[in-house]
Amino acid sequence: MPTPLAELPIRPLTMRDLSFCVALAEGRGWPPEERKWRLLLTAGNGYGIDDPSGQGLAGACVLMRYGTPEAGHSRELAVIGMLLVASHHERQGLGRQLMDHVLREADGAPLALYATRFGQPLYERLGFTTTAQNVRLVGRLGASAPLSEPSPEGIAVRTVTADDLPAIARLDAEVFGVDRTLMITRLPVFADQLRVALDGSEVIGYGATWPSDSHDIVGPLIGRDTATAKALLASLGSAARRPLRTDIDARHEDLLTWLKEQGLDTVLTSPVMIRDSPGLPGDPARRFAPLSMATC
Repeated sequence: MPTPLAELPIRPLTMRDLSFCVALAEGRGWPPEERKWRLLLTAGNGYGIDDPSGQGLAGACVLMRYGTPEAGHSRELAVIGMLLVASHHERQGLGRQLMDHVLREADGAPLALYATRFGQPLYERLGFTTTAQNVRLVGRLGASAPLSEPSPEGIAVRTVTADDLPAIARLDAEVFGVDRTLMITRLPVFADQLRVALDGSEVIGYGATWPSDSHDIVGPLIGRDTATAKALLASLGSAARRPLRTDIDARHEDLLTWLKEQGLDTVLTSPVMIRDSPGLPGDPARRFAPLSMATC
């Protein structure tokens, strides 16, 4: 007899599981995004349940751990993403099994995730509360009007060099409230475009684009203020080959209004949920967009 789903073990995922992860996402109507899965499986910890048929995965989830207390950082954050269950195994408790597992693996660190409307009830039962809202927009920047908002006086935007990475990592840790060096150092290889905003010699923001199935994703995006975020977006958007997709914190109303004026449309709003913390650490005024909803 086949093993009951509830008794199937959860195991760590490796790069050998990349094709299974991509197939699982495609089976649920998600973009395959192989490049993103590569990043998640190397910079984070993936967990999966093998399909009892022996073909692929019945479910998967990724846990990203940020912060290094042993190096003197006072904050940690664990981000849960890519919780997926194969359609022919849904409503059989696999999502709850995977969540219980990653909660144990987080080992008491505050947890964050971007919820879908299907997953939100489960997360609420597990003690997560909504702390913010995320707005997804898609479109071609400048499609409805000539690109406005040139770089403010004294602000320069250019392609990142290797010498910029230490300053970007320091700024990122300050804005996000946790050390994310392991992910930041992978961005030059991961991203198609990686731009930095400078005021003189001071790094005041950075942004990237990377490819999905039919869009260029903008993220991460951090900046000293809204004007800096607009300058980075204008620079990234002018070189993008396909329509853009980005996830903007709903608190940035001025930036959202500008993006809509420039031709992007809202396609999705989703809650940002937190457990064991009153909210995301860091400075939300300078945190505009995540790399993806699986990473914060």
